[in-house]
Amino acid sequence: MTAQTEAADLFAFDNSYARLPARFFARLPPTRVAAPRLVRLNEKLALHLGLDPGKLATLEGVEILAGNRVPKSGEPLAMAYAGHQFGTFVPQLGDGRAILLGEIIDRDGLRRDIQLKGAGPTPFSRRGDGRAALGPVLREYIISEAMAALKIPTTRTLAAVTTGETVQRETPLPGAVLTRVASSHIRVGTFQFFAVRGDVDAIRRLADHVIARHYPEAIDAANRYRTLLDLVISRQAELIAKWLLVGFIHGVMNTDNMSISGETIDYGPCAFMDVYHPETVYSSIDKLGRYAYGNQPRIAQWNLSRLAETLAPLLAEDQDAAVKQAQEAIDAFATRFETAHAAGLNRKLGLLQPRPGDLSLAQDLLERMARNGADFTLTFRRMCDAAASPDGDAAVRGLFSDPSAFDDWAVRWRRRLAEEGGEPNARRVAMRAANPAFIPRNHLVAEAISAAVNTGDFSPFESLLTVLSTPYQEQPAFGRYADPPRPDQVVHQTFCGT
Repeated sequence: MTAQTEAADLFAFDNSYARLPARFFARLPPTRVAAPRLVRLNEKLALHLGLDPGKLATLEGVEILAGNRVPKSGEPLAMAYAGHQFGTFVPQLGDGRAILLGEIIDRDGLRRDIQLKGAGPTPFSRRGDGRAALGPVLREYIISEAMAALKIPTTRTLAAVTTGETVQRETPLPGAVLTRVASSHIRVGTFQFFAVRGDVDAIRRLADHVIARHYPEAIDAANRYRTLLDLVISRQAELIAKWLLVGFIHGVMNTDNMSISGETIDYGPCAFMDVYHPETVYSSIDKLGRYAYGNQPRIAQWNLSRLAETLAPLLAEDQDAAVKQAQEAIDAFATRFETAHAAGLNRKLGLLQPRPGDLSLAQDLLERMARNGADFTLTFRRMCDAAASPDGDAAVRGLFSDPSAFDDWAVRWRRRLAEEGGEPNARRVAMRAANPAFIPRNHLVAEAISAAVNTGDFSPFESLLTVLSTPYQEQPAFGRYADPPRPDQVVHQTFCGT
């Protein structure tokens, strides 16, 4: 391959996407880097993927992870897609700095993409350098692995390597490549790429590929494409509910950043809330708050409406009938999201036997938290002890600027808990399984990245990954990782890595 050394088959690739027509992608190898060095290999994930961590950590393995070598069965390509970016449609985007090496079958029998992010320019780079800086690579590693430990569907990180080169952003920065693992990298924007070109044949081929890969239950359905749309909508509704339940804000919910598989993808200026407020925005490029925490369900439904538009030609021959089917599917999003979100809030409050009025009880708490500057994660985590005994109230009420706001609400909560019954300690255990003690707090992520980029010290990065790997467990030795930021540590903005 051009500028590449062919490598032995450390990856047993079987590349289904590469068998689609040539207009779906551009074939090209990654661009070589000067001096690749392994920063971190996700050994547990490697084993689950059926890979040999020892071989991946060798010189040859690191060369593959950097893009300097391509496995024998690899068929590197950059995927084509379009997308609405902050509501504005861009007819051609595509992988501008990522190369899909190929697909492997993991130990569960599931097909997984292996992609290099920061692998050099492609035909879709739009004058970009195709590279990634170390900071954003470490950020994606931290947050994607934290999301996996929180049991939220997500892309994963197999490895991070430095390149021995610099990339020019506002200042010169050390370059890096991230190896991303995903159920697939097919997006709403992938369908939009062909829809804007009127390529119904490509839309059908892509839909059939997605059904075979992600939604086999749709294969024998009376209308497989309507069933596909219903299933994608259902997964997205549940995903967004899970985001909100841990205080996650994606930051760039463009249609090209919404995965058809239902995984969280493309970690740019994402963040976890400290103080709760539905209007919270961290992303420096989200000037108008389009993708604020509380707007995420509405935006997800908007994005899915764009998917439904692309699938309309497949839903029915008659246009009016197709539009009706698409609208019915989209209208179901709100109910599915609200059901999943309400059930999650009940678990967070220790209410395992749903009753009328539970949602209003939860919403009242959230409104009081917003008015009183209460930390989202700590409020719910400390309520686990308060649910077992009123002695735990002091730790919760101290998070509110006006502690009486919690006291008033807690009277009704305790009454509801009494109706629930159950053994107090068992409730605490159940609540701790729904309320993490540890999230990737923005100041800790910034601290880890700064140490690595500025001084070459990766120990804060490693420590943070260790803590976040078991977010629901008590970890007394890592108490500071659960603490909210001091006023001088508060992160107000997060930034995209491109």
